[in-house]
Amino acid sequence: MRPAPTILHLDMDAFFAAAEQAAKPSLRGKPVVVGGLGPRGVVSTASYEARRFGIHSAMPMAQARRLAPNAAYLVPRFTLYRTVSEQVMELLGRLSPLVEPLSLDEAFVDLEAGGSARDSASARATGERLRHEIRAVTGLTGSVGLAGSKMLAKIASEQAKPDGLVLMEPGTERELLGPMSVRTLPGVGPATGEHLRRAGMTTIADLTEAGEDELVRLVGKAHGASLYRMASGHDDRPVVAERETKSVSVEDTFDVDLHDRVRVRTEVDRLADRCVQRLRQSGHSGRTIVLKVRRYDFSTLTRSETLRGPTDDPGVVREAAGRLLESLDTTGGVRLLGVGVTGLTDYTQEDLFAQAAADAEATSAVEGADPVAAEEESEPRSEREPESGTEAAIERHWPAGHDVRHAEFGAGWVQGSGVGRVTVRFEEPTSAVPGRVRTFRTDDPDLELSEPLPLVAAPPDPAAPSP
Repeated sequence: MRPAPTILHLDMDAFFAAAEQAAKPSLRGKPVVVGGLGPRGVVSTASYEARRFGIHSAMPMAQARRLAPNAAYLVPRFTLYRTVSEQVMELLGRLSPLVEPLSLDEAFVDLEAGGSARDSASARATGERLRHEIRAVTGLTGSVGLAGSKMLAKIASEQAKPDGLVLMEPGTERELLGPMSVRTLPGVGPATGEHLRRAGMTTIADLTEAGEDELVRLVGKAHGASLYRMASGHDDRPVVAERETKSVSVEDTFDVDLHDRVRVRTEVDRLADRCVQRLRQSGHSGRTIVLKVRRYDFSTLTRSETLRGPTDDPGVVREAAGRLLESLDTTGGVRLLGVGVTGLTDYTQEDLFAQAAADAEATSAVEGADPVAAEEESEPRSEREPESGTEAAIERHWPAGHDVRHAEFGAGWVQGSGVGRVTVRFEEPTSAVPGRVRTFRTDDPDLELSEPLPLVAAPPDPAAPSP
């Protein structure tokens, strides 16, 4: 524990939904829900207006629609969220070299390491200044917690929501924590919370009064000792600037169970390619390929294969994932597939590439097939070019909430689409009033998807000549 509240925890308020409201003037002050819009989609983030209806993160989207049928339901735009997150992290980096991001919208900062704060007064001033800078740069709000430890700083930022700042003075931890629910402490989930409730412990004060020995008896030695320390306000974990990446993975949940074995294999190959793309973006290679399959009855099967050396070759990952799939029973249907790579390193075992090529050549020689022709024929029909002389049209997809640009009407966003039509509201983040709505054919040549616009207009360049 530090003698001064120099650990800061920032948590952006309803980040995804708030970014969508900032980008769309017509949605400001209205319930907005961001997440998967399919029958099996879940809520990623709900605006505070939507939370009044009981909507929360991880809720099935179908249930959210029943609670608030008139809310705006949007598909996530991670390009926008990452851009805003980079702006926020840059502001945090100005405060200290020790910034520990937990997600796109959450991070710890060691203010003492950066000389940004040394006592309560300077820490509060730094926290308030940060909140104002975030609003000025991104147009969004964030809540700040300040304390002498990471655990207390995170609890303080939760108390500060939305758009506030709470500072926990060192020495007052037990008094402040006492009346809070045991669920406030990290690691106390529904099961542990219910177990403690049955033992008569519902507040953090109940845990400290019970003592460490009683908690060890109830929940085990390791967890009981840790629980007592947290209830007493003790947390010596340092702010770590860089977290080691342990794995890279991607997964998809399907609106309808997949029964066709060929379709399942095609989806596994597609996920393997996406996984490798993320792997390369992170600058890593990996030795162990992991396949995750959730079946129609919600049972989840996981299989893994460790290679001779690390790789970031999509062909190698696809083949390994395919072998793992062959060992699993998918009878009855598949509702979720995932491909991951673990055992990460910063280099690649080059001979694996040669091995993959050799295996492909050997297979082609045995089957007497042209390897190039075989590869082309294995592509799904929907991803191949139309055959010569055909007029097959490729249906254009318009995700709800995504940005578009029209040759005549300019920038806007998709309100909805279906039955060959797409409805667009033409407005920008800096629009003074909600924009007009127009409907187009989904194949309108003047309409196209576009990149997100900045949420805040760039300040004028003082060096630019005046008009």
